[in-house]
Amino acid sequence: MFCIIALIVFSILGIFSATHRALALEALDCVFRRVTLRPCNTGFKERAKNKILAKLLERSEMAARLFNKHFELLSWIFFILMITSTFWVVKGGYNFYLYGSCNGLNQSGFCAFDPNGENNKVTQLNNLGICSPEQQSEKNLTLNGVDLSTFPKINTDSKNTIVFIGCYECDYSRKAYPEIRELAKKEKANLIFAHYPAITNTSYLSTLNYCAYNKNPEQFWTLNDYLFAADKEKLFDQIFIDQALAQFDFNAAEINQCVNSAETKAATGAQFQELKKTGLYGTPTIFINGQVFVGPKPYRVYRSALKKFIFF
Repeated sequence: MFCIIALIVFSILGIFSATHRALALEALDCVFRRVTLRPCNTGFKERAKNKILAKLLERSEMAARLFNKHFELLSWIFFILMITSTFWVVKGGYNFYLYGSCNGLNQSGFCAFDPNGENNKVTQLNNLGICSPEQQSEKNLTLNGVDLSTFPKINTDSKNTIVFIGCYECDYSRKAYPEIRELAKKEKANLIFAHYPAITNTSYLSTLNYCAYNKNPEQFWTLNDYLFAADKEKLFDQIFIDQALAQFDFNAAEINQCVNSAETKAATGAQFQELKKTGLYGTPTIFINGQVFVGPKPYRVYRSALKKFIFF
């Protein structure tokens, strides 16, 4: 076991040091001999052992004595620890690549590749008073029984469908939206967009969203892209909104009349109730072929889900 550990350690150190490359070759020879049922080169093993003993003697004679007496046992212990740690590192890297988190899909907790947990952050909805503690889990998120027929959609007759639930003013939604749009375009997937007012003063944008889509479904998407890219502070400036509407061939007066109508408020209220049925607890919440992603994941995660690389 000592030779295997030495091979791995010296191989890594050998990347930066010619001296360690020579030791790595000796360790490789030792491992090869053991695999072919021949005794290891005792010179290498004893030399490495003596170097460790010399370092230990400088610190503790008792520790050196224990190391010398239980050398083989300690080699096995370190080998097992090395294999275990390597397994978890590889698993963490695998999870990060496929899910954006070392701990698995939508799982928080420390991840060396994402130390700040950016890929799992959401704008919480507790300020709207609709979430209970039981809802704070992706296990409860679902599209079952949710009527999405009135929301903006791009129907390509694809077998793949993406449902993006986000908020115009929320940073995490704004981060994820362009990647979802790019993925839907590239893969020609069906796309449904639902604005959820995670921040209470964004309810106005839900009515704007509803009216613009019903007036001109095709131009709605260019307007939608523009609003997600615009300065957040301008989203509540009526002059800016009117200019944006005119820029994308909407009649601003007509849209504003629609926004203020009782019919629109009732329709967006019904949409709001449908979205509550999903059990969402933050934005963005994204469903790709029914699989849920909470928080702004890397593009590769969404792409892998759509191409069915990760669910088996």
